[in-house]
Amino acid sequence: MNKTGVFGLAFLAVSVATILSSCHDKRSRGLEYAPNMYYPIAYNPDQKNKNFENGITAQVPPAGTTPIGFTRFDEFPNTAEGYEAASASVVNPLPVTKENLAQGKHLYVVMCGPCHGKDGSGNGHIVELGKYPAPPSYATGNSSRGGAMKDLTDGKIYHTIQYGLNLMGSYASQLSPEERWKVVMYVHQLQKGQQ
Repeated sequence: MNKTGVFGLAFLAVSVATILSSCHDKRSRGLEYAPNMYYPIAYNPDQKNKNFENGITAQVPPAGTTPIGFTRFDEFPNTAEGYEAASASVVNPLPVTKENLAQGKHLYVVMCGPCHGKDGSGNGHIVELGKYPAPPSYATGNSSRGGAMKDLTDGKIYHTIQYGLNLMGSYASQLSPEERWKVVMYVHQLQKGQQ
């Protein structure tokens, strides 16, 4: 057999093999290097799950559990009694340092400043629009819960950040517990009339 015949026979064999190999299961991805990337082991949250009685994968956490990285404040409920109890027993665990005060100031300006103002006098941008009443000044105003704003304790400020008050909503989802304490620390500076 000559070279052309051998070459033609080899080409024909490769062509037939290619056609035959492409005719089997169309759903097959062929050789898979890491099959668990294609077929996940874990259930998707919206997928049915035979391991639970109700057949739902996304289960509600058991009562009384605490998510990782979450700090509970349940012992001080969102009531007047909880507010007073927090005032009496909650103390800022962070040391007063230049770094903590600087971070507290930044968080305050970003989160609280639009309403309370940069200096805590209640003249923030939202108030200047004229659509909302001004919150009381930290240095000279009176709290809607009674008493002077300059006398607010760590616990009262933290409780208010946690739950909100009047038109102020809760900032528990925007500020971590450590960030809240830094804001509390900076608010104390504003109560003294310092920035």
